[in-house]
Amino acid sequence: MDDPDELAPAVRSILSAARDRADARAGAIVSVAPRDLSAAFERAAADGRVPLIAEVKPTSPTTEGAREDDPVALAEGMVAGGAAALSVLTEPEHFGGRVETLERVRDAVDVPVLRKDFVVEEAQLDAAESDVVLLIARFVGNDLADLLAAARERGFQVLVEVHDRSELERALDAGATTIGVNNRDLAELVVDLGTFESVAPHVPDGVTLIAESGIGSPADVRRMRAAGADALLVGSAIMDGDVEANTRDLVRAEAGDGGASGESDTTDATETPT
Repeated sequence: MDDPDELAPAVRSILSAARDRADARAGAIVSVAPRDLSAAFERAAADGRVPLIAEVKPTSPTTEGAREDDPVALAEGMVAGGAAALSVLTEPEHFGGRVETLERVRDAVDVPVLRKDFVVEEAQLDAAESDVVLLIARFVGNDLADLLAAARERGFQVLVEVHDRSELERALDAGATTIGVNNRDLAELVVDLGTFESVAPHVPDGVTLIAESGIGSPADVRRMRAAGADALLVGSAIMDGDVEANTRDLVRAEAGDGGASGESDTTDATETPT
């Protein structure tokens, strides 16, 4: 991976913990029959909804406090609000996630579920069955192609996360077909929706493109969609309050009513949570 000294302290801590968990991981290789993420996005669009991955995230290094509600109830609320898919944190030390939560949520819903964790070793792929797994290009470096292939051999669909054009090129060279652009800088943890806007024009046709981080309002949704996002991944902005209403507000952003809150098109993305 890139020089760890260029990462924010919180991110270095997350990466260190991920390596420790990878060293301790041993078990049988999983085999997954995944729910189709692309088909879920297509169904949402056909229904007039913005394709949205809503994230069950108890806490994070960039938010205050923790959400103690039953994660299954939260997940069901997000689906009722129109989420095309879900993301579930399984990183325990910094995000309060658990593999057991992922398993419970996936049993309770019928939409695709992304396992949101920080995979740095192949053995970590076998921690749980999910429909989609996340690989962060900056974290896995030159191992991206091998990890992508290993994930696909197990049946997983793979979301490869990038932050700039060089990482995008590496993801494409590795064979990624679903790419997420994270608007949060890993060095300063500052959010800038312009990150997606700078990377998106260089993504070739046929690649599913997802905007991640900093999306907190219908105006943000419309901005990312106008820049080329096929779908969005939203965490804190949905978890803060009524998850069903928050999800519905975002998936209806292109319905012509500005969402239930009737927000204006002006937001400060720099201060918007992930």
